[in-house]
Amino acid sequence: MSIIKPDIDVLLEDANNDRFLLCTMASKRAHDINDMMCGQRNRAIQLQTAIEIARAAEMKPLSMAFSEIARGDVSYDKASIDLENN
Repeated sequence: MSIIKPDIDVLLEDANNDRFLLCTMASKRAHDINDMMCGQRNRAIQLQTAIEIARAAEMKPLSMAFSEIARGDVSYDKASIDLENN
């Protein structure tokens, strides 16, 4: 039983079974999500109610990144990884 959702095995499959690559993918995507959320905060306050904003903020950027990786929405350039390993 895993407390991580999605399951770590699913996430590792999407990262070529490389935990360091998974960590890099997730951290870069979470950073992008965080930047996007901070940039949209002022606009969201003008357009949405406090309840809608709270619902959107329930999920942390890293959790969002892991979900996106599991869905296949986030990937990496396999060619650049192969070049770095040689």
